[in-house]
Amino acid sequence: MPKKTTSDRPELKTVNVSAAAIDIGSKMHMAAVNPACTDVPVRSFGTFTQDLHDLADWFTACGVTSVAMESTGVYWIPVYEILEQRGFEVILVNARYAKNVPGRTSRSPTRPRQPLKARDAARTS
Repeated sequence: MPKKTTSDRPELKTVNVSAAAIDIGSKMHMAAVNPACTDVPVRSFGTFTQDLHDLADWFTACGVTSVAMESTGVYWIPVYEILEQRGFEVILVNARYAKNVPGRTSRSPTRPRQPLKARDAARTS
C-alpha cells in the first residue's frame, strides 16, 4: 500500500534522482535538485547570462541530467538554450498541467517543483 501524505493523497515514488526543476521568473529563477546531493537543494539564480552558467555549473556538480522548467512567459528561452548547449535534457512544462498533478508538493521554498520531474509526473508542453 502506498504511503499516504497528510492530505490523504498517495506518496509518489521517486524514479529519477538526477532530475531537477526550475521555476522561471522575470527577475529570478528558483531551482531545485535532489536533496541527497547537496546541503542546499533549492537555490535562486539571477537572469543574467553569467547567472545561467552558474545554474548549469550547479546542476553539473549535483549530477543532474534532466531539467523540467515551468514558465508562462518568454523568460525560459535563454535558460533552455544554455542548459541544452551544456548537454542537459530540458523539458518545458505547462504550468496548467503542473498545478493539476495529483500529490504534487506545495511551492514552499524547500521543495518548489523538483518532485514533479523526479517522479515523472510532469507533462511536457
